[in-house]
Amino acid sequence: MHNIEALGFDLFNTLITVRPDALDAALTRLTDSLEGNGVSLDCEVFRRDHRQAALRFIGETRRDGRETHNRFWISAALQQQGYSIGPDEGTIAEAVEAYFSAFLDYSTLIPGTAEMLANLKAKYPLGLLSNFTHAPAARRILEVLGLMDFFEVILISGAIGYRKPHPVVFGMLAHELRRGCAQIAYVGDDPEPDVEGALRSGMRPIWMTYVRDRKIPFAPGVASEQLQDVDDRVPRISSWPELLALLKG
Repeated sequence: MHNIEALGFDLFNTLITVRPDALDAALTRLTDSLEGNGVSLDCEVFRRDHRQAALRFIGETRRDGRETHNRFWISAALQQQGYSIGPDEGTIAEAVEAYFSAFLDYSTLIPGTAEMLANLKAKYPLGLLSNFTHAPAARRILEVLGLMDFFEVILISGAIGYRKPHPVVFGMLAHELRRGCAQIAYVGDDPEPDVEGALRSGMRPIWMTYVRDRKIPFAPGVASEQLQDVDDRVPRISSWPELLALLKG
């Protein structure tokens, strides 16, 4: 790829993977937290209502690109069980932290990621742009896995208020990297938010299929299906040596 002056990266399923049992553990920690604060639950019914609420709120983000947050899903699910606990109350804030602690415990780097980023950091400014509703948890994951110092720019949808594929987030990435979109390659695994979003913004997408090709379960979430394919004209990589070779080509 020629005339690349900066790179952006997705996080989940691109730089890191998450154990497939993370979502179940996260929901267990969530309900344990609520019950520890005196909220009596039918946990199976709560899980069903929580998933339905999550799908509804995420569906709304697809229409306008505005990010949602787990506190709204929890509050809505609790309303189905007769509780009037607002999304900004402390009980829900504690439950959110408990929920995301599982992702912190169950996330691991894709092999060779740190070495790849160190290699590229010597040549390019690097940015991270991730769809993640709770930005503090995403930053803690980056810190624990030793990734923070590789990036000049870290943009988490939960902090900026919009999520991929909305063009405003790619515009923010380009602005922070101080490069035009056409000079930025964006590496991500998810066809719609990462590849299509980058294309529509004018960036040059690179489709990372490490997880897909090795049949590793996608990072768990209510919206991570990732079944569609990508235009053959978009470069596809399945390992970090392939990325380094592509950038040299």
